[in-house]
Amino acid sequence: MAIPSIKCWNSALRRTQPRTHGRQRLPTWQSGTVQSAENDQPVPLTTCWLHWIAISTGDQAGVMEAMGLTRPSPVTFAAAAEHIDTESHDCTTPQGPGRVYVSPELDGWTLVIGRWCDPCDPDRSDSVLRLCTQLSQRYGKAHAFYYGERGDGSAWLITLQGTVLRRYCETGNGEDELLTLGDPLPYEQDRRRQLGLPPVWDAATEDEEAEDAWKWATFDMAPEIAAALGTSPHTLGTQTTVRGTGMLARTP
Repeated sequence: MAIPSIKCWNSALRRTQPRTHGRQRLPTWQSGTVQSAENDQPVPLTTCWLHWIAISTGDQAGVMEAMGLTRPSPVTFAAAAEHIDTESHDCTTPQGPGRVYVSPELDGWTLVIGRWCDPCDPDRSDSVLRLCTQLSQRYGKAHAFYYGERGDGSAWLITLQGTVLRRYCETGNGEDELLTLGDPLPYEQDRRRQLGLPPVWDAATEDEEAEDAWKWATFDMAPEIAAALGTSPHTLGTQTTVRGTGMLARTP
């Protein structure tokens, strides 16, 4: 989708070529070591390219069943953050079967994080659309997001009670417009008014200056919309109400 920045490529190379002295130490999320629940404090879950689905429920087991996720194993927030960052930079692994992080209940929401959740990837967008529609039919709301934190764009998919309200992608890909569904969200319309742009627009007739202003604004918008509509992985912290234990689970 997006071209990785030099800094992210260097980060990825450091992960694939670790410095070791003697016996190699496994990453925390591979070691099977899980600290006690009372010491497991929520932390922001961020990486260069973050993909996630947010479901308005605390039914972690039901979410995993509905998504076809299997072989769950408990993981702390710190270990989950490490896994998410490593998986995001692993360009050698296709966006097929792998592992995703399934959060405990976070302020009434369950987050599923991993490249498998990408709402705008050509190979995953249709599947993620169907999955979110089904999840929202069961739980009320299901949202999918992509965010490239180094200027690599944003995407969001918003479903409510089995209906797709909105899908929008702005990643610098020439085919982004083909994925657009539904009317602009109230949040989008408010941001456009702040930019002096009409709240509802036709991309085919919008002038270049307005198009550029909107594009640069939307590049950072996915976490903002996620927080406005529910819970964002970027804003997790000690203020977050947590119930349960996070899991790493195998995708279909």
